[in-house]
Amino acid sequence: MAVYEKQDMSNTDTPIIGILGWEARKNNALSQLGHLPGDIAHPTTFSFPVLYKRIEGAYHETVIMKPSAKVLRAMIDAAKEMERNAVKAIMTDCGFNAIFQQELANAVDIPVFASSLIQIPLLHLMLKEGQQIGIITAYQEYLTAEHLKKVGVSENIPVCILGLDNTEFSKVRSDSLAIMDVDKFEKEVLSVAKRLVDENREVGAIVLECTDLPPFAATIRRETGLPVFDIVTLAHMVYETIAGDRWGKGKNV
Repeated sequence: MAVYEKQDMSNTDTPIIGILGWEARKNNALSQLGHLPGDIAHPTTFSFPVLYKRIEGAYHETVIMKPSAKVLRAMIDAAKEMERNAVKAIMTDCGFNAIFQQELANAVDIPVFASSLIQIPLLHLMLKEGQQIGIITAYQEYLTAEHLKKVGVSENIPVCILGLDNTEFSKVRSDSLAIMDVDKFEKEVLSVAKRLVDENREVGAIVLECTDLPPFAATIRRETGLPVFDIVTLAHMVYETIAGDRWGKGKNV
C-alpha cells in the first residue's frame, strides 16, 4: 500500500495512520534498509495507506543522544496537522521517540504510539510471572529507564536489553560505512537475539525497538522460538481497531 509524503498526496488519498519521521536519510548505506519489505519506509510494509511526514531537525543527535525540545514541538505541530487531515492514529519512525510519548499523546485527540516499546506493559500481562521481556535496541547506552517509564514500563516489569553495538548498523550510524552488507547485518541481528536469549533464560517475548529491524523479525522468531513484537505488528493492530473491516460489516454502519 502507498506510503505518502505530504507533498505527494492528492485529495483522493486517505491515509489511515501518520508517521512522524526523521529528516531525509542522507546516508546511502542506511537508506538500503528502507528498501527491505517490512521496513517502516517500504511501500509494501503496511496493508493500508500511511502519511509520512519528515520532521526538520530530527535525527540521531536530537532524538537519541539528546532529545530536543525543539524537535518535540515540531513533532507536535505535525501531529496536529495530521489530525486536521483526518489521520486516525499517529506513530513515529524511531523507537527512541518513547521519550516523547506522553507529550505527543496529550497534544491530539487520536491515538499515538511513538514507539514499539509501548507494547511492553501488555506483554508483561500476557506472560507468566517471572518471565522477562527482551528488548533489542539500536543503542543500548542511550535507552534509559526514563524512555521505558514514558511508555508505561514500571520498575516491576522485568526487562533485559541488548544493543546492536559493533554491527553493520553501528558502523553506518557513525558514517564509517558507505555501503551496508544487509546479509551480514541480518546475521548480526540474529546473533544479538540469540545472545539475548542465551544470557537471559527467562525471556518469554522479544520487542524490537528499532524501526529498521522488522524485516528480520521472522528470522528472529524462527531461530529463537519466541514471539517478536515491533512497530509494524503494533501498527497493524492499531489499524484493525480504527479502520479494520475484515467481514465487510462496516459498509452499512
